Amino acid sequence: MMRGLCFVLAAGLTLGLSVSPSAGETVYVVPIRGTIEKGLAAFVSRVVDEAEEVGAAAVIFEIDTPGGALDAALTLRDAILYSDVNTIAFINPRAISAGALISLATGHIVMVEGGTIGAATAVNMQGEKASEKIISYFRNEMKATAEKTDRPPELAEAMVDEDVDVPGLAPKGKLLTLTTEEAVAQKVAEYKVAATQEEEKLREVLRFYGLEGAAVIHQSVNWAEQVVRWLTHPYVASLLLSLGFLGLIFEIQSPGWGVGGTIGLICLGFFFGSHLLVELADWSEVLLFLIGALLVVADLFFISGFGVLGIPGIALMFAGIFLSLMGRSELWTWGSVGEIAEPLLLSFVVTVVLAVLMLRSLPRTSAWSWLVLHTEEKAEEGYRATSGYEDLVGAKGVAFTPLRPGGTGVFEGRRLSVATEGDFIEKDTPITILEVEGNRIVVRKADEA
Repeated sequence: MMRGLCFVLAAGLTLGLSVSPSAGETVYVVPIRGTIEKGLAAFVSRVVDEAEEVGAAAVIFEIDTPGGALDAALTLRDAILYSDVNTIAFINPRAISAGALISLATGHIVMVEGGTIGAATAVNMQGEKASEKIISYFRNEMKATAEKTDRPPELAEAMVDEDVDVPGLAPKGKLLTLTTEEAVAQKVAEYKVAATQEEEKLREVLRFYGLEGAAVIHQSVNWAEQVVRWLTHPYVASLLLSLGFLGLIFEIQSPGWGVGGTIGLICLGFFFGSHLLVELADWSEVLLFLIGALLVVADLFFISGFGVLGIPGIALMFAGIFLSLMGRSELWTWGSVGEIAEPLLLSFVVTVVLAVLMLRSLPRTSAWSWLVLHTEEKAEEGYRATSGYEDLVGAKGVAFTPLRPGGTGVFEGRRLSVATEGDFIEKDTPITILEVEGNRIVVRKADEA
């Protein structure tokens, strides 16, 4: 199911693409607006790859963002920085935090009047300044990016760390944020766009780089990318996990396979499938989760008492989910681990509470009767399980295999699965059927019957 889900969504990532003119005559315009989140990586990577394949003259990233997830920004930075296509950051009007990193990764930067770039210090989910380890890591990411694109590395560092002193721009203790005028003067940006109308702004950028004769293709998120971005949103991902576990819990409580298990697998499939497509997870995390689920099932149905396999199974399931939520981030700190573990544990607690409440209340509702068969055939009411072998009681035969205590016997030319009362009987020994209980046929040595 999960492989099919990934195939459908991956196929959708290739749909809705514009037909491009001949190589060297096209310019792609890619909007990067709002919060930068993990699902954006699939969209930008797809556009950059396509631009390289068709030999586009340039890819213009129209940027207006206050920042976003650090791991998503790093993924976008690598996709842009190491591409062979000509890239242009058109800051309209701001590239703050993660947006500054993405802008610095492009080959060229232009900004509208009144624009800003900078203030790129890393913060946690509560908006507080991140640990020194993460600040140091991100500062050097900004520095390395600026060095590769021939921009002042000390300015890139000052955008992240207030301890970096930039005389006249950002004294020690203040983060650096550059206006359009300052960015052009410090050679961070190449040009100030003076136009005020949106369409004219883009034309001015094209004229500045000699691309006014190119065919402009405005790229947008297609349906599959939009679905993936929605599914990887932290709140939606937590909801999928809760519904997935609730469905499996209800399935365990009822015989056979039904609605609960199907819904549970679909929700978990959407969770892992979407994270696989945006490269937040790989098949190792899925394998961890599946092994854990199999251990839990084995503990429930094949081992007396819960815990021998169930506890390691639950641990593996949580490990698979946790690694998927962490993504490909290299920033493993107690803070980043805690940010992921907190909503995961909260989702688990909510799932358990809802499961207990629903298992107590649902059986009393009329809707429950549509899902679960309540009719019972009780022995005290005269119902008996029958196998059709009752008429063989007293029949004589031989042990076709050793009975230790179970095995196969032959009676009137028919091979049947039989069991002794506990003793062992060797092969070819004459035996007699003592009783039949459902599908259980009890035998004894013929000379003892």
